[in-house]
Amino acid sequence: METPRIQRGDDRLDGSGGLRLHRRWWRPSAPRAALLLVHGYGEHCSRYDHVGHWFAARGYSVHAYDQRGHGKSEGRICHVDRFDEFLDDLARMLDAVREAEPGRPVFLVGHSMGGLITCAFLCERRPDVAGAIVSGPALAVPDAFSRWRVFLARLLRRVAPRLSLSSGLDSKGISRDPQVVRLYENDPLVHGTMTTSFAMELLDAMRRTGGRGADVRVPMLMLHGAADPLCHVDGSREFAKALTSSGSDLRIYPELLHEIFNEPEQESVFADAQAWLEERLA
Repeated sequence: METPRIQRGDDRLDGSGGLRLHRRWWRPSAPRAALLLVHGYGEHCSRYDHVGHWFAARGYSVHAYDQRGHGKSEGRICHVDRFDEFLDDLARMLDAVREAEPGRPVFLVGHSMGGLITCAFLCERRPDVAGAIVSGPALAVPDAFSRWRVFLARLLRRVAPRLSLSSGLDSKGISRDPQVVRLYENDPLVHGTMTTSFAMELLDAMRRTGGRGADVRVPMLMLHGAADPLCHVDGSREFAKALTSSGSDLRIYPELLHEIFNEPEQESVFADAQAWLEERLA
């Protein structure tokens, strides 16, 4: 089968409150459906170039954006006043994708914090989408957020909500591929801090969203590495238990760490996601 010609482009989108958000797309000449990628904490959408190209080569138009305070988007680094700001931005991005892909089914694809945002968006906003895929969603409080760190951040937020603290996340936990870890650690657009407000909003969103799988009204595929040290797999298990939407599924990959799209077995993970998408389109 001949590989379709893929166009990649970048532009800007007006996010909530007037912040300008950087966006990117990968598009074949005649896409059958669209994917909207929602990246994780401290990273940016350009890290998903290989994901965009893989799915675009198989007939999917792929759209992504840098979340506020991340990558090339505006905003204080890794800061929000309210978690809902992420949901508002996603709603605007979804509208932009619908405008760019009229009549095509749209699927959300969220990773890590982006998986949490996707789950919260599905539960609270109930968007008209064809389905959603989340990988390593942040639905359980990570070990790096010890009780004393949470207490300190909550206390500091009252007096210094924009104070930046180290996230405490270990970059070695993202992938078993040393090259992936090296690129991550040397990427100037990757950040390892978060403001006290960001931290508290993130933790509160995890607690608020974690048990709400029954509120999802569209098919959902949950993917998680069993050895993920950053976002515990139990968060996905508990959320998946409550899912009632037809076509939903949970797949756990033995030995894989946090970024299953960047593990040596990534092709197998992509193929699983594609097979699930094809079933939904059929």
